[in-house]
Amino acid sequence: MSAVLEAKPRTDLKRSENKQLRLDGYVPAVLYGKGTESTPVSVPNIEFVKTLREVGRNGIIELDVEGASGKHKVIVHDVQVDPIKDYLVHIDFFEVDLKSEMEAEVAVNLVGDAPGVKEGGVLSHLLYNVTVRALPTDIPEEITIDVSELNIGDSVQVADLTSGKAFEFTNEPEETVVTILPPEQQGTGDGEEAEEPELVETKDDNAGEEEEKSE
Repeated sequence: MSAVLEAKPRTDLKRSENKQLRLDGYVPAVLYGKGTESTPVSVPNIEFVKTLREVGRNGIIELDVEGASGKHKVIVHDVQVDPIKDYLVHIDFFEVDLKSEMEAEVAVNLVGDAPGVKEGGVLSHLLYNVTVRALPTDIPEEITIDVSELNIGDSVQVADLTSGKAFEFTNEPEETVVTILPPEQQGTGDGEEAEEPELVETKDDNAGEEEEKSE
């Protein structure tokens, strides 16, 4: 799935100019790729968000740069977001070769309710992204794992995931994606609490004996 996104070339790369771009509703970005010269561009903020929702995180976007001949088929390689004000800071567009395989990170989505959690276990999601190798158009949007059959002590490793016919996982097979940990063992501390009064009483008794002797 692909969609067209308009872009404008950037010639002034000063920080003040980038700030002005954001105020005008644009996001500074860069277009690059194998055999593609790095080109600073900017894209409309709202249109970019809409396009990304339409094609998905690993979807193909046709970047139409003003003044350039032809459209660039790209994927969004990286998006920088301000952690405090939550606005888009910068975007990396990677131009892809639709006939060549590439590696990409894909989000792992857990679904279902694990019986082990209902029994008091703790669900530990260890691997939030996995890496797949595929043609750009065959990269999945996400990897879904059903945890509805996981009991305490059970886990899902990369080797347990089923690769699609069009892609393969490149993570180590023994990497754990999700596991159900047993409940934490918490000590009661009764032994320590029982000993303390005895120590206090011993001190009091000794003090009483010393007072009797002194009399």
